[in-house]
Amino acid sequence: MIQAKRMTAAHTGDVVVFLIGMRINRLWAVHKWLPVARAMPRMLRELYQNPELGFLSHEMWFSRTLILVQYWQSLDHLMAYAGEGSREHLPAWQAFNRAVGTDGSVGIWHETYLAKAGAFETVYANMPPFGLGKVAPLIEARGAYRSAAHRLKAGEDA
Repeated sequence: MIQAKRMTAAHTGDVVVFLIGMRINRLWAVHKWLPVARAMPRMLRELYQNPELGFLSHEMWFSRTLILVQYWQSLDHLMAYAGEGSREHLPAWQAFNRAVGTDGSVGIWHETYLAKAGAFETVYANMPPFGLGKVAPLIEARGAYRSAAHRLKAGEDA
């Protein structure tokens, strides 16, 4: 449902923002990039089904470069999931290295950001719940929450 107001996510703790994706370098090498593309939905399904893993939410965009923005409770949660052999990630990573390695057909990447409480802010206008706003309470961005500077300052004081 679209919120026809300026909203902000009232998230009070730290959050890890994890950007991950793949880039199709050789379109005709479907046998190389399709297994990589198919691995992520399995991981996302597993993460949503197991909230104790610390995964909060995600957003995804498709083009030649597929991009996922993920939100995690902590860096410890993210690292534990990445290294756990009984979960979907590590076998998928090992399969990628065996099938693709550094042959150049498919690129993969990730970036990890630890956002400390009070050191990030959000704003959503005329949007359905999105990003961090899907997992944190949404409040109207007015009064003390009217501007980015005020939202960041309010976060520092929380």
